[in-house]
Amino acid sequence: MVIKNVKVYTKDKVFQEGVIHIKDGVFSDQADDREVIDGNGCYAIPGLIDLHFHGCKGHDFCDGTKEALEGIAAHEASCGITGICPATMTLPEQELLHILQTAHAYRQSDNNGADLIGINMEGPFISKVKKGAQDPKHIVPCDMATAEKFIEASGGLVKFIGIAPEDNADFSEFITTMKDKVHISLAHTNADYDTALAAFQAGADHAVHLYNAMPPFTHREPGVIGAVCDSPHVYAELICDGIHIHPAVVRATFQMLGADRIVFISDSMRAAGMPNGSYTLGGLDVNVTDRKVTLASNGALAGSASTLMECMRTAVTQMHIPLETAVACASVNPAKCLGVYDQRGSIETGKIADVVLLDEELAVSMVIKDGVRIR
Repeated sequence: MVIKNVKVYTKDKVFQEGVIHIKDGVFSDQADDREVIDGNGCYAIPGLIDLHFHGCKGHDFCDGTKEALEGIAAHEASCGITGICPATMTLPEQELLHILQTAHAYRQSDNNGADLIGINMEGPFISKVKKGAQDPKHIVPCDMATAEKFIEASGGLVKFIGIAPEDNADFSEFITTMKDKVHISLAHTNADYDTALAAFQAGADHAVHLYNAMPPFTHREPGVIGAVCDSPHVYAELICDGIHIHPAVVRATFQMLGADRIVFISDSMRAAGMPNGSYTLGGLDVNVTDRKVTLASNGALAGSASTLMECMRTAVTQMHIPLETAVACASVNPAKCLGVYDQRGSIETGKIADVVLLDEELAVSMVIKDGVRIR
C-alpha cells in the first residue's frame, strides 16, 4: 500500500508533506504498490492509544464478556483509536478476576478492531473520600497478594494498578515490591503533597486523570498535583473533553509538566457513541446529557462520553493545544507509557501500520489498521 498526498506526522513530531509506504502490515521503506491511496492533503497520524477508558457504544469492559470486548474494539478502531488499555472499576475481587481472565482469553484469540495492549486497574485500592463514581462497598487496602492475582489472571495484561497511599500505612513497601511488575499509579486519592511525593519516590510513576478525584492544587497545599510536578518520571493523564478540566488549566499543566509527560485519555464509559439517556458505570446509575456523565445519586462527574479522538480534537480546537503536541499526547506518550513505543505510536519503518487520516477540520477521513483500510 502507498498513501500519497498526505501531511505525515514524523517521529520528530512535526508534519511534512510526504508518502507512506506499507508492506506486510508494517510501515516500510519499500511499499507493495498494488494499492495506492490519494490522501487528498489530509493529516496522516499514528493510530491513537487510549490507556484509560471503560467502554463505548453500549459496552463496558467490566461487562466481562467477549462480546463487550469485540464491540468496544470495533468502535474504538472505527474512531481511529487502534490500541486500547481499558480500565476496571472498583468491584468485588472475584468479579475483577473474571473480567481479567476474560480479557486474557480474548487477547489470545483472533480479533478485529483495536488491539488490546493492556489493562488499567483504577480500583479497588482507592480512597473512599475521593471515590468519585466508584462503589465504596468494594474499596479495600492495597495488598501484594491480591495484586499478584490480578496480574496472573490477566496473563500479564495488567499494566497499571492504582492506589491511594494515604489509606495504606505500608504503601511504600507495596510500591517498592510491585513497581518492577506493574506501573503503580496514584488514583482516586486524597493524599497530601508529602505522602504523594513519598509514593512517587518509592517508584510510583503514573497519575490517574490529573485534577479529578484528588485534592485541588493550592498555593499552600499543592497535594498530588504538586507532587506530580516535582517528580519528572511521572506521567499524568488528562481528560480533555471540555468538561472535566478548564482549558486554561490544561494549558497551565503543559507549562508545568511539559508535553512529554502528558497522556490524553478519554475515561469514556458505555455511553460514548450513544444518545443521551440513563446508563450504568461500575454498577451505579448515571445520566448522560450532551456528553456530560453524572451519577444519578448525587450529580458527581462519572467518566465521559467522548472518545479519545474527540478529546484530542477538543484539545486543539477549544484549548489551543498545537495539533503536533496533541497528537503526541494521544499516540507517542501513551505508547511510551505502556512500553510499546518500539511497536506502535509513530509512523516509522518496522512499526505496526496503524494510521489515521484527518481532514482540515480534524474529522476522521480514513483508518488503516495493520496495513488494511477499515474505514
